[in-house]
Amino acid sequence: MACFERASPALREILFKIHRAERPLEIDHHVHEFGSVHYHVQSSASDQPYAYLSISTPLLSRGLPMSSELPEHTLEMVRGICPDVVEIVETPREGYQLTLKINLARIPHSKASTKMITDISSVQAVILSSQLKEILRNVDSYEVSRGLYKPIKLVYHPREPFFVIKQPAKITAVFPMRFKEKEDVIIATAFFQELMDVGSSGACTKAPHCIWSPIPPPELRGEPIQDLSTNCGFVSFDITSRHVEGKKLEKTVWNLLNFYAFVKYHVKSTRGFIQRRMRMRLERLVQPLQTAELEEDQLVKKKAKGCRRVRKWISASKLKILKRKDNFTNKIKRIRSRIKIHGFGRFRRRWLPKFSPVTRPKTVDALARMLECGSYPNITFKPRDRHPTILYRLPNISR
Repeated sequence: MACFERASPALREILFKIHRAERPLEIDHHVHEFGSVHYHVQSSASDQPYAYLSISTPLLSRGLPMSSELPEHTLEMVRGICPDVVEIVETPREGYQLTLKINLARIPHSKASTKMITDISSVQAVILSSQLKEILRNVDSYEVSRGLYKPIKLVYHPREPFFVIKQPAKITAVFPMRFKEKEDVIIATAFFQELMDVGSSGACTKAPHCIWSPIPPPELRGEPIQDLSTNCGFVSFDITSRHVEGKKLEKTVWNLLNFYAFVKYHVKSTRGFIQRRMRMRLERLVQPLQTAELEEDQLVKKKAKGCRRVRKWISASKLKILKRKDNFTNKIKRIRSRIKIHGFGRFRRRWLPKFSPVTRPKTVDALARMLECGSYPNITFKPRDRHPTILYRLPNISR
């Protein structure tokens, strides 16, 4: 996106850094702007107090091949920026169209230095607007060739030419508008219609008259078809003598040269604004669905509250799970449950007599005396013991 300021922000910052340094700096900076403007700033401690600024920029042409050298009236305008500080090197450095020698010692260390460095940083705008200025200065002196006003095609970017037509007491600037995407065409068309309505209102009587048309204006008849093939129509501005008086000339020229960049910036900003509003609207529509899903999840969690131990095991770490597993196994081992034999209770009630409370024998002889008395042992197992435990009851019948 092109910078709408006349002065280059990056170039101005570098020049301020060199000027405000307490000691001489070794600087060799390359700055690229707008995709085609190239600055090269050099400053050496051995060549103080001078700094060198080389510039390479596309020139405003009339659609025909032209020399890369700057015209004389452009060089005169560059010399007029700061005559005491800036000097044009006769032979520019290789690969550049212009090289300036800046005497930093003549720039005062006060508020005036800000204006001087800003003017030097706007050298690219001076070069670019010099040719268009020559056309607009002669707004009242028009040339008539066979009764027709021939349009002048000016090209700054290869895909963005525009036309300037000299007419009695005014100059008409016509911009063919082209966009790659259909969405950009819709946004730009709405913008041009609104711009035309606002320009015709009473609040903008001093502004240049703006006209938008989907077809080429009559002044462009006879131009090549490739220059008139657009998908977003044509925008025209009528510039009169009051728009180029004094300091207004600089502003008018700069606005015309940056009209394409301004329209693209507006389209891009509007598209981003629409996308943000669409996302916000989508979030509002989806919010009730997300709230319903959260409520359903909470109901499911409430139903699953009974299995607390299972939830704790799931949320616990692996080490805690292993420890709890060992504790549970030990608890199971401590349980003293007897082994049940189906049908043994009926056999006992029928064939075995009633016994006295349980006592545990200590020797095998005690077991033999028990068998002689007619008592029968009851054999049980404990999970913890390797051998069965023998329990016996003494009979209540006396012989």
